[in-house]
Amino acid sequence: MLGGPVYIAIIRYVISLLGAIILFLMMSESRYNLKKTIIGYMCFGAIVILGACIWYVVDWDSCVKISAFVMYICFSAFSIYMSRDSVFLSLYKLALTFYLIAVFLIGGIEISVVFFGRNVWADIIARVILISLMSVFIHQKVKKSIQGFGYYVENELDAFSVTVMIISILFGLGFVLNPNVKERTPYRLFQVAMNFFLTGALQLLVFRLYLHTGKEKEYLKENQLMKLNHRLLERNMEILEESVESGRRIRHDIRHHNAVVAEYARRGQNDELLRYLKEYEEETDEDMAETICSNTAVNNIISAYTRKARKENIKVTLDVDLGNNLAIPNIDLITILANAYENAIYGCIEVKEQSKDRECFIHLMVKRKKNKLVICCKNACTPETELKNGRPKPEATGGIGVLSIIKTAENFEGEYDFKNDNGEFIFRLILNIPHTDGKIQKFGGED
Repeated sequence: MLGGPVYIAIIRYVISLLGAIILFLMMSESRYNLKKTIIGYMCFGAIVILGACIWYVVDWDSCVKISAFVMYICFSAFSIYMSRDSVFLSLYKLALTFYLIAVFLIGGIEISVVFFGRNVWADIIARVILISLMSVFIHQKVKKSIQGFGYYVENELDAFSVTVMIISILFGLGFVLNPNVKERTPYRLFQVAMNFFLTGALQLLVFRLYLHTGKEKEYLKENQLMKLNHRLLERNMEILEESVESGRRIRHDIRHHNAVVAEYARRGQNDELLRYLKEYEEETDEDMAETICSNTAVNNIISAYTRKARKENIKVTLDVDLGNNLAIPNIDLITILANAYENAIYGCIEVKEQSKDRECFIHLMVKRKKNKLVICCKNACTPETELKNGRPKPEATGGIGVLSIIKTAENFEGEYDFKNDNGEFIFRLILNIPHTDGKIQKFGGED
C-alpha cells in the first residue's frame, strides 16, 4: 500500500512472516523439541521468501495482489503440521494469530500515513515495535492462560462452536483487510478500530467463558479426589479397627491357650497336648487374613473392599499378581483400584435392588505385563446403565471416582475404556510403567 523498491517488500515479508511464527508459537505447543521446531520454521521461512522473490521477478502484478495471501495459506498448513494441538484448536489459534497480524499490519500502515507522511521505514519500524510489544505482553501476561485455555477448548468445546469462533474472526479480518476499499477517511478508520475492538472483545469473552468452565471442571475433579481421600481414610480406619480387635482377641485367647497347655503338661498328657496344638494351628491358619498380593497397600485396600462386597453377598473373584517394586506410587494405584472396586460394588447393589434373584459378581484382575500394568474389573450391572462420551454417567457409579480414575490414568499416559455388555459392566485400563528415573516411557511418539 505504501509502495517502495523490491528490497522493502522483502523486508516487510520477512517481518510479517517472522511475527506470525513468533505469535503462533507462543500460543501453541509444537510436536517437536525446540531445536527441531526452530530449524523447521527457518527452512520454511527461507523457502517462502525465496519463492516470493522469484514470483516478484516473474509476475510482479499477481505477486503484489495475492502473494501475501498465498504465504499465509502455506504458513497455516505448515503450522498445523508442526503443532501438537488438534486441527480445530490449531485453526482457532491461527485465526487469533491472523487477528494479531492484522493489528500490526494496519497499525504500521496507519502510523506511517498519519504521522510520517507514508514513510516506508516508519511502517517497518512500527511493525517491529508492535510485534515486540505483543510478544512481551503474551509471554508475561497471557501465555500460560492461553495454553491452558487451549486445553479447556479441546476438552470442553465442540467442533461447531470452534468453527463459529474462527468464522467470526475471519469475517472481521475480511472487513478490515478488504483490498477494494481505498478511502482513508476518519469514519473508515473509526470502523476499522471498532471492528478490531469488537472482534477482540468477543474472543476475550469466549476466552474467559471457557477458562471458567475448564477451571470449574478442575475443581470438580479436585472435589472427587477429596471424597476419594475421605473414603480411603474410612477404609484404613476399618482395617485399623479390625487389627485392634484382632489383637484383643488374640491376647484374650492366648491366656486360655497357655492355661490348657500348662494343664496338659502338668498331667503328662503328651499325646493329647500334641493333638490340641495341631487343632490350634489349623484354627489359627483359618483366621489369618487373606493374602491377595505382595504389594501391602494394594493387598489391604482390596481386602477391605472384598470384605465389604462379601457382606453384600456379592461373589468376588480376584486375579491379582502385583509386587512392591512397581515404580507407580501406591496412592495412584489405590486411587484407581478403590474407585473401580467401589463403583463395582455400587453397581451390584443397584442390581440387587432391581432383581433379588439375580446373582451379583465382581471379577478383578490386576497384573503386570512387561512394562505395562493391566487392570480389568467386571461386575454385574443393570442393562440400563448408560455411558456418555465413553464414560459412565455419575448416576451409574454413585457419582464417585470416574474422574479420579481418568485423571490418574492420564498422568501415566494410560488407555482406558468403559463398556456395558448386556448387564456386565467392564472397565479396562493399561498404564505405562515409568522407568526408575520417574519418566514415563513413550512408545511410537515423536522425539
